[in-house]
Amino acid sequence: MNRQIIDENDGGTRIDQYMASLLPEYSRSVIQGWIADEKILVNGKKVKQNYRLKEEDLVEYSITEADIHLTPIPMDLDIVYEDDAILVVNKPKGLIVHPSPSTLNQPTLVHGLLAHTTNLSDCNGDLRPGIVHRIDKDTSGLLVVAKTNEAHEILVQDLKERKISREYYALVHHQFKHQSALVDAPIGRDPRNRQRMTVTDQNSKEARTHLYLIENFKDHSLLRCELETGRTHQIRVHCSYIDHPIVGDQTYSYKNTLSTQGQCLHAFKLKLIHPITHEAMEFHCDMPQVMLDAIEEVRGMI
Repeated sequence: MNRQIIDENDGGTRIDQYMASLLPEYSRSVIQGWIADEKILVNGKKVKQNYRLKEEDLVEYSITEADIHLTPIPMDLDIVYEDDAILVVNKPKGLIVHPSPSTLNQPTLVHGLLAHTTNLSDCNGDLRPGIVHRIDKDTSGLLVVAKTNEAHEILVQDLKERKISREYYALVHHQFKHQSALVDAPIGRDPRNRQRMTVTDQNSKEARTHLYLIENFKDHSLLRCELETGRTHQIRVHCSYIDHPIVGDQTYSYKNTLSTQGQCLHAFKLKLIHPITHEAMEFHCDMPQVMLDAIEEVRGMI
């Protein structure tokens, strides 16, 4: 039995829509049949296909095609900090944070973490040991991982109360005409494509991103982005919404964007209060070389 705890991003979503986005290889009708057959439960109970999920709901379902065995895979992880309660890792571009039913055969950060330590929290179910928050596969940068359930619960609460600060570098298209800006626009799933997020007032959550200009180029800009909220794909969606899509973004940017192995988005700073010692902590990591190369390329454009 696989378990997913619903976070604020997916609260208000219909259960059949949520499962269709979680299991994109299956049709909506198949998933609705599973709901009717009680193969998909919410809080241990049968629900109707139009049940709207609430934050903290527990969704349970079975994968019949393959047994899930999370085998540790040794990786050269960039561990920025580690103690008995937490670790902070600089995730490389191209690595998925945790497995899902549609990515069972791909190595993920979780596989590497399991090879690195046997101490990871299990609050988030079998597929996401230690994972407190995520960044996209093709985004690089800092993540905090919980090694104990106590630390995990405190960190999740700190995220909700916005006590954890995350800042990103983003290389975007077009010159940014402001020194700073606040994008305050709600984000929800795109009804036309459940794999995408979009700015919408339908089944959405508030979303705010602070943007600060670092450098303008001929037709690109380097921005510092600070999350006030933490919605799925938030920076990517907000930058696209204001006509500054991120370079290399295969979902929200231009088709002729530079080839950069995914979006030029890097989580370079993470600030938090240690869940056990209550020490204020701040971590930094450098941009990956592929992003530095992209910046030099646009800087040289005439």
